[in-house]
Amino acid sequence: MPGTLLPGAAPFSASNGSVGVLVLHGFTGSPRSMRSLAEVFADAGFSVELPLLPGHGTEVADLVPCRFAHWSGAVEGAYLELAARCDATVVAGLSMGGTLACWLAERHPELAGLVLVNPLVKPPAESLVAMLRQAVAAGTELMPSIGSDVAKEAVQEGSYDATPIAALISLFEATVEVAAQLHEIVCPVLLFSSRTDHVVPTESGDLLQERVAGPLERVHLEASYHVATLDHDAAEIEARAVAFAQKVAA
Repeated sequence: MPGTLLPGAAPFSASNGSVGVLVLHGFTGSPRSMRSLAEVFADAGFSVELPLLPGHGTEVADLVPCRFAHWSGAVEGAYLELAARCDATVVAGLSMGGTLACWLAERHPELAGLVLVNPLVKPPAESLVAMLRQAVAAGTELMPSIGSDVAKEAVQEGSYDATPIAALISLFEATVEVAAQLHEIVCPVLLFSSRTDHVVPTESGDLLQERVAGPLERVHLEASYHVATLDHDAAEIEARAVAFAQKVAA
C-alpha cells in the first residue's frame, strides 16, 4: 500500500467551463509544485485536473518499482476522462510532466495546446544511462535527490529526498521515443525555459523549438531555476499560461 501523502501532494480537480486543462507535475515531485498554476486555471473558468502520478507524493519506496508506462498510462486516462467532458483540452507540464505532455500530444493531435515548463525531452548521453545501469546492477537503488531546484529563498518543492535510479532510467529511455516523434506535435506550444536550470539542460528546449510542427512561443525565465512554477517567475508563467489557453481554445 502507498504511504501517507506528503503535505501538498493531494491531487486537485475543478469542474468549471467547457475547456479543460490537464496539469502534470515532475519526477519525484507532486501536485504541490503545480497546484498554484492549477488553481489559477480554475479561477479563470477552466475545468482542471492535476493528478498525483503513480509512486509520487508519499515515500520514495513507492516510486522505486514505477516506470514510464505507469505514468503515461495514468496521464492518458486522466486526459481521456477530462476530454470526454470538455470541448477542448490544454495540457501543462513541468519537467517530466512536460515529457508526458509531449508524449500525449504526439498521440492526440486534437489537443488544443501545450504549456511546457523546463520539459525533459532530449535523451541524456548514453554513457550516463550506462553508468546508471551499472549502479543498478551493482545493487544501488537510490541516488541523491534532484528536487527543489528553486532560486527563491526558503521555497521547497516537497519532492523526495532521494531518486530511484531504475525509475529514472525508465524516464530517460522514454525520452528517446518522445524526441524522435516531436514532429508529430501539431498544436500550439508555449515553452518556458529557465536560463539557469540544474536539473534539465536547456538543450531540451532547443530540441523542442527545432522539431515541433506546431507554432511555438518560447519564454526565457531570467530569475528562476528548474521548478519555475514555485520560483520568482511563477506569476508570469501563470498569467501567460492562462492567456495562452484562452487563445488556443477559443
